[in-house]
Amino acid sequence: MASLVQAVRLALHYGEDKLGVTDIFGEDAGPPLGGIFTATQGLKTAWNSPLDERGLIGMAMGIAYAGGRPVAEIQFCDYGFNVIDLLKIAGNQRWASAGAFELPLVVMTPTGTGIRGSLYHSHSFESWASRLPGWKIVMPSNPLDAYGLMLSAIRDPNPVMVLLPKALLRVKGGEKIPGEPADELELSRRIDAPVGDRSDWIPQWPDVEPYFIPFGKGALTRKGTSATVVSYGRQLPICVQVANELFASGLGDVEVLDLRSIFPYDWSLISQSVAKTGRVILVNEDTEVTNFGEHLYRRIVEEFFYDLLAPPVLLAGKHVPGIGLNQEYEMNTVPQAREIREALVKLLEVQP
Repeated sequence: MASLVQAVRLALHYGEDKLGVTDIFGEDAGPPLGGIFTATQGLKTAWNSPLDERGLIGMAMGIAYAGGRPVAEIQFCDYGFNVIDLLKIAGNQRWASAGAFELPLVVMTPTGTGIRGSLYHSHSFESWASRLPGWKIVMPSNPLDAYGLMLSAIRDPNPVMVLLPKALLRVKGGEKIPGEPADELELSRRIDAPVGDRSDWIPQWPDVEPYFIPFGKGALTRKGTSATVVSYGRQLPICVQVANELFASGLGDVEVLDLRSIFPYDWSLISQSVAKTGRVILVNEDTEVTNFGEHLYRRIVEEFFYDLLAPPVLLAGKHVPGIGLNQEYEMNTVPQAREIREALVKLLEVQP
């Protein structure tokens, strides 16, 4: 099975081969490194940009205006804060031109904790990104979704931001990418650059096939009747693990939804689940103040107030200036399995 970062690489290869991608670029995105997480290894249109996020986004906008189809990588989402103004401008171009100008650009960037990145490599970005009108924002939790969301991002005529959970980049999936070799070792031999001298290395790309996940379409990851968990990215597999443990312990049958698309989001999926269970918890690792989950919380309360059996719960990262390098600091700053379990048990115990 492909890992999440291999799935991204396969999608980018398909994009430059079949969907008209003209440029894949960013800091260390080109040879010899192929991206700090290897997401752009071996791609024929990949090149290295200067250490300048504003220049990177400005270049991507220029290429898109000129008829190209670029994919720009911000090496860590923490440095997306340097270009909020340009991201806002990119998002309003279709609107400002009354639909006359397309801006088909993709910005991909690793997000979240889980790699002990400390202050400048551990931020979450989805709440900030969701405040940028004109952008579509997605975050996969598994390789197949990463592949399908990236292909949809490349094909879209508008700006799309693909947030990649750092902690899941090396995690293998449970479903194969369409056209992926049956032997995962063969996949690695064909598309992973060797350690050391790569000057003569050429990837042997498999014949991957198209697979598009529509924006605004979440996934029912685990069916249940006792409560609803709404999550995405790194926290999603942790929530599924906790839900399975609670079921095995006889404490409840929890439904888990993978939002996948932060904006637009699948309100229909959320609505059907909340109406069924009457209990909901929103879990992510972005900071709890002005968290994207607070928007969902507000809408759930407004539309399902009389259907709720308990007050909704938001479990998110603590509102601190940064994530500490020490493992204990990191683990006590963003939700862990123990906290999710405790919050769910408490939610399930509330009597209507």
